[in-house]
Amino acid sequence: MYLRAPHAESHIPSLRQFIQENPLGLVISALPSPNFPTIQCTHIPWVLDVKDETSETELGILRGHLARANPHSKALIEAVLAQSTSNGKLTEEITIMFNGPVHHYVTPKFYTETKPFSGKVVPTWNYSAVQAYGKAKILFDSKADETVEFLQQQISDLSNNAETNIMGYTGGDKQKPWVISDAPESYVNILRKSIIGIEIEITGLQGKYKMSQEMSKGDREGVIKGFNELGTELGTMVARTVEERGALKDQRKAVEA
Repeated sequence: MYLRAPHAESHIPSLRQFIQENPLGLVISALPSPNFPTIQCTHIPWVLDVKDETSETELGILRGHLARANPHSKALIEAVLAQSTSNGKLTEEITIMFNGPVHHYVTPKFYTETKPFSGKVVPTWNYSAVQAYGKAKILFDSKADETVEFLQQQISDLSNNAETNIMGYTGGDKQKPWVISDAPESYVNILRKSIIGIEIEITGLQGKYKMSQEMSKGDREGVIKGFNELGTELGTMVARTVEERGALKDQRKAVEA
């Protein structure tokens, strides 16, 4: 990921939180194959496992699953078999891309300090993203106890996270969450055989918030005002994020001084 200093986010707990709040990630592999395209990518909702949420350094482990019929799955299985790895781990590095929900085109008209003075401004796009890197273990033997246990736990944890943290179904005065046991066991077992598991031990995390931090304070204020005046929910969210990241930049600059 290309990271300019003003846009870089290196605080590991913040990057983990970003993934937990935006769990749909694009997993990308580059595996030489006689039967499939070298580069394969698939959107997967992930579960992030962290032993110590207070840790400033722990990167965590990602757990996901893919449809067995997906050509990406077939390429991953082919690579594991070709490498003859007894533990199902690939030697190649895997990349997973997570995107934030707030992104928007930025018109040069918002740069109210620089545009009237020199005109040296151009359009851009504000967004946020986190990229994770690591080695993948592929669990594809549907008869192996390890695969069965992994997939049972993964789909249970994934649905529980989505039901409670995303949907807000926590019971009590709110709706009760859907759980795996709500579906017939025989039906779940059939579906489980049609997926494979993927577990990635994260070895690197990079984060980026491109939210006008590189601009002067006057231009940032123009961006905030411009997005607020759009009168849309997304515009308000972008304005708030630009304000938050700008304040964080100013705070860090003051500490360094």
